[in-house]
Amino acid sequence: MRFLLLVFAAVMMYAQDRIVLQTGTLLDGKGGTLKNQQIVIEKGRIVSIGTGKAKADYNLSKLTVMPGWIDTHIHLNWHMDANHKSVSNGGKPEDMALYTAADGWMTLQAGFTTVQSVGSPIDGLVRDRINEGAIPGPRVLTSLGQIQAMTGAPGQQRARTVEELKQMVRQSKADGADVIKLFATAGLGAGGGQTMTDEQVQAVCGEAKAQGLRSVVHAIGDSGAKAAVLAGCTAIEHGTFVSNETLDLMVKRGTYFDPNFLVLHNYLENKASYTFTDAALATLEKGLAPTADVLRRARARNVKLVFGTDAVAGAHGRNYEEFIYRVKDGGEKPMDAIVSATSMSAESLGMGKDTGTLAAGYQADIIAVEGDPLSDITAVRRVVFVMKGGKIVKNLVRE
Repeated sequence: MRFLLLVFAAVMMYAQDRIVLQTGTLLDGKGGTLKNQQIVIEKGRIVSIGTGKAKADYNLSKLTVMPGWIDTHIHLNWHMDANHKSVSNGGKPEDMALYTAADGWMTLQAGFTTVQSVGSPIDGLVRDRINEGAIPGPRVLTSLGQIQAMTGAPGQQRARTVEELKQMVRQSKADGADVIKLFATAGLGAGGGQTMTDEQVQAVCGEAKAQGLRSVVHAIGDSGAKAAVLAGCTAIEHGTFVSNETLDLMVKRGTYFDPNFLVLHNYLENKASYTFTDAALATLEKGLAPTADVLRRARARNVKLVFGTDAVAGAHGRNYEEFIYRVKDGGEKPMDAIVSATSMSAESLGMGKDTGTLAAGYQADIIAVEGDPLSDITAVRRVVFVMKGGKIVKNLVRE
């Protein structure tokens, strides 16, 4: 951990007063492609993009440049311990904070300049230190926790009342949460059935809106997802078994949708790190095909698809694999996947006028990859330049 802190200190870079980037191919985050543009940055923001002959501070002309990616669904606190076993809670708070910070650093280096972690209280501490500039990391939004329908010890559980759920939302805001996370259904391994009543979902999402907060909903099965859409919740996560009717309702209500491949692959690739039974692993593997199917159906209906990985231990720092699964398994066009991870995700976080797009006035969140992801999506694995808010945090560019 001491080594990590030294590394963090070594890579912290200051924002120059004015930076000029020379680009060859530029993807603007909204589906547009520009050639041979100069990006001029002042005080951490883009002031202009256009042709120019100014002396470039950094030559990215042989790379593909685009906005920093956004992952709307991660769990920064989950990490691997010294025995490569997954840890999500417990341990000394200072160790948990350092592991969370390390996960954030790996995620930033992978090209993700903004993330939404849903969530653990430790996320808030790391978020605040990043915002202060004490440690490097992506811009972090967090729920600080998760809201469930039931309370009490096993065998003594009872359903939370509407007022209790509303109070949990209010307390989350008071604690500094950026978003509310709730579980409307069970997990994939448990069948994904609805676990919150419609009234409970309405109470949580309604109070979140009243408090000026967004709400994201874990929903595997269709009934839970539909209840969340009707309740005015902001976004649906997973949606493995969502029907066409509910997808159409999402379009009508403007609900964002966050299907995930990486989390399933990550569990299957790191079996020894988790405690899944063989039956549970088989269920996770069977979840891949319906995930691809719902993504295709959602894209065909013009649902607002955002980019989320549900990254847990073993996935941090390789969040970009989600692009590859979405294109190769889910049939998405590479440009659609990139827009999903940039301007659309920014919009879903309420940050659509600040990041996720390369244009004058936006935060200078800029990355560059070797190769052309529009013709070879695996280029997303080759991130060689990362700038967040005008600060360069990775530069492996070969002139």
